[in-house]
Parts: sequence; C-alpha cells; structure tokens
Amino acid sequence: MLTTLKNAFKIKEIRTKILFTLAMLVVIRFGSQLPVPGVNRNFFADWFAGQSGDAFNFLNAFTGGSFMQFSVLALNITPYITSSIIMQLLTIAIPKLEEMQKEGEDGRKKIASITRYVTVGLALIESAAMAIGFRNQGLLNLDSTGNASVMDIIIVIAALTAGSAFMMWIGERITEKGVGNGISIVLLINIISSIPQDITGLFDMFVIGEPIPKGAVSAVIILAIILGMIVLVIILNSGVRKIPVQYAKKVQGRKMVGGQTSSIPLKVNTSGVIPIIFASSLMQFPVVISSFFYTGEGVWSEILKGLTSTYWFRLATPIYSIGMVVYMILVVFFAYFYTSITFNPLEVSENLKKQGGFIPGIRPGKPTSEYLTKILNHIILIGAAFLTIIGVLPFIFNGLFNASVSFGGTSLIIIVSVILDTMKQIESQMLVRNYKGFLND
Repeated sequence: MLTTLKNAFKIKEIRTKILFTLAMLVVIRFGSQLPVPGVNRNFFADWFAGQSGDAFNFLNAFTGGSFMQFSVLALNITPYITSSIIMQLLTIAIPKLEEMQKEGEDGRKKIASITRYVTVGLALIESAAMAIGFRNQGLLNLDSTGNASVMDIIIVIAALTAGSAFMMWIGERITEKGVGNGISIVLLINIISSIPQDITGLFDMFVIGEPIPKGAVSAVIILAIILGMIVLVIILNSGVRKIPVQYAKKVQGRKMVGGQTSSIPLKVNTSGVIPIIFASSLMQFPVVISSFFYTGEGVWSEILKGLTSTYWFRLATPIYSIGMVVYMILVVFFAYFYTSITFNPLEVSENLKKQGGFIPGIRPGKPTSEYLTKILNHIILIGAAFLTIIGVLPFIFNGLFNASVSFGGTSLIIIVSVILDTMKQIESQMLVRNYKGFLND
C-alpha cells in the first residue's frame, strides 16, 4: 500500500488528485468546528453526554464528531446516504426510474440529480425536527422571555441544511477531481477522526492505572481483537465465488470467434455494509425521535432500551438482549433483500444466453437462473453470518465490559472497504497512465 502511494506521487496527474482530496478533507474537518448560530454548544454537549443510548453515538461517528459539536456540518452526509438508499429501492418499485437506470450515463445523471433534491429535502426535514425538538428542551440560546424566536429556528434549519448540501457537493467534487468515491472518502475520514479518542478511552479504562502484568495482557487483548476484526473484514470483502462460463464458437464472416472461458464473480459479501446500516438505522430511528419528544418511563421506555445496543449483553438485565436477536434477523433479512434488488439471476442468465454463453453442465435459460439463485442464496447466508458476527462482537464487549467505542463492526467494514477500493482505483489510474506512456513512446 505504501509502495503504491509512493509511486502514485511520482505521477503528476495522480499526485494532483490526491492533494485535492486531502485539501477537501481539511475543509471538512475545519467545517466540523464551525458552530451553528444561536446554539448553546456547551448545553448541547451536556445533553449529548446525558444520553444513555448509542443511537446518537452511531450518528456522531458517521459525522466525525460534528453532531456532538452541533456544527454546521452536524447532519454531514447522512441525508445523502439515506436518499441514495431510498432511490435504489424506488428504482425497483417505479418503472420510470428503472428505465432511467437502463439508459446508461444519461439515465444515471438524471437519477443523481433527483438524489440531490431528495437529499436537500431530507436534510430540511431532519434539521427542522432537530431544531424544534431541541428548542422544546431549551437547547437553543433563549431570549429575555425564555423562548427561542422563530428566526433563530429558521437560522438553525438553514445552517444544517446548507451544511449537508455542502458535504454532498464536496463528495461529488472528490469523485470528479480527486481519488476514490467522494462520499465514501468523506465517510471514511469522519469515522477515522474518532478512532484515536476511542483507543485512548479503551486504554484508560483497561490499561492505564492497572498493575503492569494485567495492563499488558489487557493491551494485547485489545489489539488482538481489533486486528482480528480487521482481518475478518478483509476476508469478508475479498471472498469471491467464481462461476465458470463457457462461450460457444460461432462464425463471423470468415472467422471463427468465441470459445473462450470466463467467469461470473459473486462476492461473498454481496451487499457490503448496507444490511448493517439498514438494520441499525431502522432500530435507532424510534430511539432518536423519542429522545426529542419523549422522556418518560413505562412500557415504551423499556422497548426503547431493547432497541438500544448499549443495554445488550448486560448480565443484570438480560431481557434487553432480545433486541440483539431482532438486530441479527434484520441484518440477514436486509442482506437477502438488498442482494435481490442489485443482482438479478434471471437477467444474468438471459444475457448469457444472448451472448452464447453457458455454465458448464447447466442448460441455458431457466435452469441457469435457478442454479445462480441457489448458489447466491448459499453465498448470501455465509456473508450475512460474517456480517452479523462483525456487527455483534462490539456489542458483546460493550455489554460485558462497558467498552464503548464508535469504530464498531459497521465502521471497520467501511474503513477497510473504502481503503481497499481507493487503492485499487489509484493502481488502475497508474496502470492507465503507464499504458499512455508506452503509447507515447
């Protein structure tokens, strides 16, 4: 990896792209410290610290600490991620969007434009909910009458919405002029920014102040768990099942073409980190909304605790771990669901048939589709099991040892995936650059 970066900096075009990306990341970190006008940041920080659930910790990790700071980038790119997921789902449900997706580059541009509008709409709704909810709890600077004016609320909504739109713009610029996928890079730097603080917290809790033998063992265990999860994520992301494909020979003019062998690569983790994000978001949505408007006790409060991973695996209250079972079921469900809308075995089999390709031992058409579906179901189950293990492990240590960290399974998958994908893109650009050099010579 270091060798790749070193070689990349020797090429002016790639070096410029890397430096542009780094400059944009500096702008993001600077924006994360800019306060929203009219907000009492100290009071907001106290409120955040008093939250017993991890729903806001999850959001804070994805925003690089901007949410806890309640900066103008507090919403960050979360509205864009949500709108992208919504558009992917709507593409399956709405024929018009499905036609756009099949139109090639022009269709993708139209969908991207719609996604931008949906992002701004979601940011507007979320910022309005936050401003009104926080105003009701007195988290905005109050006037002499003890109330926040309508203009103060409008300013907060405008600042948060503009910040989210700005983050979306930066992500697109990184994709266009930098290296890697811009939104993924932004999400990566947000998550990485909180890791040093989490590592320090773990060492303060289990290593610092302990007897040297116990502290040393604890440090080794912490590092081993982190490295083990990273290796597991790398294995999960690199695992591929290749389905061999043979193309029949045919005559074109006076030449015999075809007859070559290829393969259909099916990734073990076909859906990436999406199932964990879907499951986490679905379970934390009622917790986040309730924190704005509901502070009482009762049955609903107990249900919210079951939905919050902070309460899972606590020996004193094992009943709340039922929420973990629900979480695992949701991860498996969304793994199958998301793969079903991104990979269509029937469409693949039809394309193979049109191109004269076939899987050895399997007849073209419906048998090929059924075979791919069978293989895919087995692969999805394996991938979902790995995802579940990676996603649940941090919750186990949190519940048993109170070792709360933001770089849980979701974060590690994102970090490893984005870094690997970005390095592959850099290597591809270097390869293309070398080919151009050969041609010029």
